[in-house]
Amino acid sequence: MAIQVTSTLLPEVKIIEPKVFGDARGFFFESFNAREFAEHVESGVEFVQDNHSRSAKGVLRGLHYQIQHTQGKLVRVVEGEVFDVAVDLRKSSPNFGKWAGVRLNAQNQRQVWVPPGFAHGFVVLSEVAEFLYKTTDYWFPEHERSIAWNDPEIGIDWPIDFEPILAAKDAAGKRLSEADCFE
Repeated sequence: MAIQVTSTLLPEVKIIEPKVFGDARGFFFESFNAREFAEHVESGVEFVQDNHSRSAKGVLRGLHYQIQHTQGKLVRVVEGEVFDVAVDLRKSSPNFGKWAGVRLNAQNQRQVWVPPGFAHGFVVLSEVAEFLYKTTDYWFPEHERSIAWNDPEIGIDWPIDFEPILAAKDAAGKRLSEADCFE
């Protein structure tokens, strides 16, 4: 197996660590293998879109989700470091409103699988971060929603001691109690 998969506090959210082959020349690893993903993470997943963002230190993106055309996301960092978060928005789940967070950076090569039904976000901890992610459905702006990053009902313990830089849509994020959620 070329990957190691670990569940987070939210069992459906997985940390994926690839086997990295490195020497004095650099390194090589498979960043995605559909057969191994299906066998060790989740079967039946088809990715349809790849996204790439670059953000400065202190930028917080999220917590995003689509209420229709739900998206699963396979996320990773190729430059810098972020604290990545998933929040369970499935009302029928015993973990509804709970969160899991993990540091992703260019050195640890970790990826996180955030399945449909979860909100996702991250804050940049390094001077800059480049963030790549695959999605299981396309972006539909009319279905996009945002949960407030600092909602006390969720209580995410962001590892920051500053006010993050937010997009207008994220600054207007709703509290969990007011948000459109999944059944």
